[in-house]
Amino acid sequence: MSSRATSLLFATAIACPILARDPAIKMVPARYTSPASGPEMYLAYCASCHGSNGLGDGPVAAHLKNAVPDLTTLAQRNKGTFPKNRVAQVIRGEVGTGTHGLPDMPVWGPVFRSLDNSQEPVVRIRVGNLIKHLESLQTK
Repeated sequence: MSSRATSLLFATAIACPILARDPAIKMVPARYTSPASGPEMYLAYCASCHGSNGLGDGPVAAHLKNAVPDLTTLAQRNKGTFPKNRVAQVIRGEVGTGTHGLPDMPVWGPVFRSLDNSQEPVVRIRVGNLIKHLESLQTK
């Protein structure tokens, strides 16, 4: 797939939840991904804003009101420890971060529940594998 097509796919993935807040626009469900693949979920749900390497430089980032954070420095910004619990809470929409939960940032907990028919064990697997992938992106 060309980088232009990939960028368009990512932009569509992020724009759909944002546009769905407008009652005049028909809601489009998120694309299904394997709960076992953190990298696949990251590319489908996060990379459009955060970039394929987590640097905050995705194709949609320049069009958002708030700056997209660099996810590769989460551990560095947390005294060298990757904040797994905090990241899980942000992904699930249990805590805010300034952008998560605002119209610019979809909260993925409800999306993951809808993808997996509200099967909480599968949602936990999704969140856990996405967190493992984010942890693998951390700068040394």
